[in-house]
Amino acid sequence: MDTKVISSGIRCSKLPQSYIRPESDRPCLTEVSEFQNVPIIDLGSQNRTHIVQQIGEACSSYGFFQVINHGVGLEALKRTTEVAYEFFNLPLEEKMKLYSDDPSKTMRLSTSFNVTKEEVHNWRDYLRLHCYPLEKYVSEWPSNPVSFKETVASYCKEVRELGFRIEEYISESLGLEKDYLRNVLGEQGQHMAVNYYPPCPQPELTYGLPGHTDPNTLTILLQDLHVSGLQVLKDGKWLAVNPHPDAFVINIGDQLQALSNGLYKSIWHRAIVNAEKPRLSVASFLCPDNEALICPAKLLTGNGSGAIYRGYTYAEYYSKFWSRNLDQEHCLELFKNK
Repeated sequence: MDTKVISSGIRCSKLPQSYIRPESDRPCLTEVSEFQNVPIIDLGSQNRTHIVQQIGEACSSYGFFQVINHGVGLEALKRTTEVAYEFFNLPLEEKMKLYSDDPSKTMRLSTSFNVTKEEVHNWRDYLRLHCYPLEKYVSEWPSNPVSFKETVASYCKEVRELGFRIEEYISESLGLEKDYLRNVLGEQGQHMAVNYYPPCPQPELTYGLPGHTDPNTLTILLQDLHVSGLQVLKDGKWLAVNPHPDAFVINIGDQLQALSNGLYKSIWHRAIVNAEKPRLSVASFLCPDNEALICPAKLLTGNGSGAIYRGYTYAEYYSKFWSRNLDQEHCLELFKNK
């Protein structure tokens, strides 16, 4: 392949060598079964206590859950997915105007994960956007398709409000004031990765993304309704999380694992690819302010175990995360109290 991105419109009959994983590190797709009891939480319920209880159980047992009746307009979900597909279907030369492999850029089209550092690439292209404050970043977003900026900006606002609601529920589920996380996390950043996984000639040899945890606080994922690809690790086994109509998948990120003193687990997850159809997902990330001090509440360290992780700023964590490969040891391990 002589192009920097794989969404070039050219179908190859064999997987290029630079994407082939060592035999010990392949997805073993025949061994994956469907996740049968994914927690699906109805945020439209009038029983707040029940929502808080369900979210607490999901965070401690699974590290993720799905939400329905979440308040984000269903038209916004549909239009965002459509305009994302339109972007990746643009002519290659149009998309390449936005290409960069510099992770410090606030808007870029790129491929894989950290293409300049990794030895084996992932079968993924993505558009990375900073989304807050919108007025600072929206001008640098793609102008083609013409509806992209307006559609995605509206979606980002709704998703941000949903994230704040979920943080309140999580605070309460830990026995804390509902504003606890909001106060600790400061003026939260918001990023988006619009992921595009073209059809892959040999999906059993590679990943869209290998197993990893997210470095942020909370991930709000809009899955492609028609093509599954998300898998999570539960009790040592990879399980497929099939799309649920009009739902978001909510992932606990590394910062919530640290803030909860390990009570809530940052979920290991991966994306696999398939030979027939492209797949798209839209991941929105809420992140602490760079100077936010991440350390567990005193209420959560009083059981004799003390704080599992040392205090650190999010800027320190994020710098460490991007300096390594995605599938190395859990970045949080570097911040454990000795």
